[in-house]
Amino acid sequence: MFEHFTSEAIKVVMLAQEEARRLGHNFVGTEQILLGLLGEETGVAAKVLTDMGVTLRDARREVEKIIGRGSGFVPPEIPFTPKVKTLFEQSFKEARSLGHNYIGTEHLLLGLTEAGEGVAAKVLQNLDVDLKQLRTAVIRRLGEVASVGAGMGGGSTRRNQSTTLEEFGRNLTKLAAEGKLDPVVGREKEIERTVQVLGRRTKNNPVLIGEPGVGKTAIAEGLAQRIFNQDVPDVLQDKQVISLDMGSIVAGTRFRGDFEERIKKIIQEIRSAGNIIIVIDEIHTLVGAGGMEGGMDAANILKPALARGELQCIGATTLDEYRKHIERDAALERRFQPIKIGEPSVQETVEILQGLRGAYEQHHNLTISDDALVAAAELSDRYISDRFLPDKAIDLVDEAGSRVRLRNSMISENRDLKRQIVAAAKQKNEAVKLQDFDRAAELRDKELELEAQLQEAQAGESVNRPVVNEEDIAQIVSSWTGVPVNKLTESESEVLLHLEDT
Repeated sequence: MFEHFTSEAIKVVMLAQEEARRLGHNFVGTEQILLGLLGEETGVAAKVLTDMGVTLRDARREVEKIIGRGSGFVPPEIPFTPKVKTLFEQSFKEARSLGHNYIGTEHLLLGLTEAGEGVAAKVLQNLDVDLKQLRTAVIRRLGEVASVGAGMGGGSTRRNQSTTLEEFGRNLTKLAAEGKLDPVVGREKEIERTVQVLGRRTKNNPVLIGEPGVGKTAIAEGLAQRIFNQDVPDVLQDKQVISLDMGSIVAGTRFRGDFEERIKKIIQEIRSAGNIIIVIDEIHTLVGAGGMEGGMDAANILKPALARGELQCIGATTLDEYRKHIERDAALERRFQPIKIGEPSVQETVEILQGLRGAYEQHHNLTISDDALVAAAELSDRYISDRFLPDKAIDLVDEAGSRVRLRNSMISENRDLKRQIVAAAKQKNEAVKLQDFDRAAELRDKELELEAQLQEAQAGESVNRPVVNEEDIAQIVSSWTGVPVNKLTESESEVLLHLEDT
């Protein structure tokens, strides 16, 4: 049974054991499971219960009112009551009825509402929670999460039950909410223009046209961050920005009709959700993509949905590819509004690098100087002519950070602590599988203690972190271009003086 539980659901069971021990009970009943659901905090169940005004403190108080505190011996392994065993079986049925191959906190809560009896049900009723309304709220929450392709978060087994949109898409709005997107600097005008086009009644599908590396994809990420921050007009509030991977959609479609079926499933899921904006990088690849003998390509499949306004799309491509593929298809071109994305200046690139500096400093565990950022922008602009800003400057900073990190890497106690944390986590998971929750709780405490030690050690290291400077940037440019380092770091005035000497 427990092999189907997500990590959140397993945590609920462990917390239920701890609640039983805290109350001096020699059993785990439905009431302890309810307390575990509230104590877990991050799962669907905890969020729904919180939305309905149920708190862990209030629930604990009601449990003590109904059954009181125990005074007897609490065994190391606290058994489950028959009602809890029935609850687990009902949760499995709930998961299966929803087409899920895992048991999450949401299924445990649905099992509690379906049973409608036991101490947990009484606790909820005493807290003025209607079980039918609670059940409806859980189902609604699951529907909302599924509609944006968030995958209902959590266990690894969940990914097996993903929708087509989840399988081939990347939810940028969700990543923005989790703080996993880099900040977007210096593209406010382009993002504002994109927002304006998306808000139009017709031809509301922007296509970002610019050279590779100028930051077209970053504009879509900036839009997702604005939506998350509620910094968009009402028409875009609560929209989900999902980036589609056309290469993955085409991959594996060997037989006629396979590709069309995938695309049509995605369109149907977008239509059902009603709040999705898709992003297609290299949108010119739609023309001819998946078009086998006698079949339609992606562009022809998407055209009707775009024409009817059932699909809203942000495309990105280069000017050459736009002219070669999109402009030649008049019906496809009519659905899009071009937005030109120019290459930023050196000064704008420096500002972009300053915005990204924190992410690269954290990744490489070092400090990047202001001079290094200026050098990356100026030297890449001067010596790397086959690529575009800001991408080539960002790559310089990233590789210089990697070089300095390798140069200063040391075998420290941190590595040993990390190995101990991994071992403790593995032993904890094995204990949970064996239903040895006391042992699992001990190992969890050990894991937390080791993580605290690691954080303390890392904080000590951060005081004397290595620094990426102008010289490090010059070394990377030299390795890329073959230009000697002394030539790269020579100032303009020195160059002019040498010219006069000659």
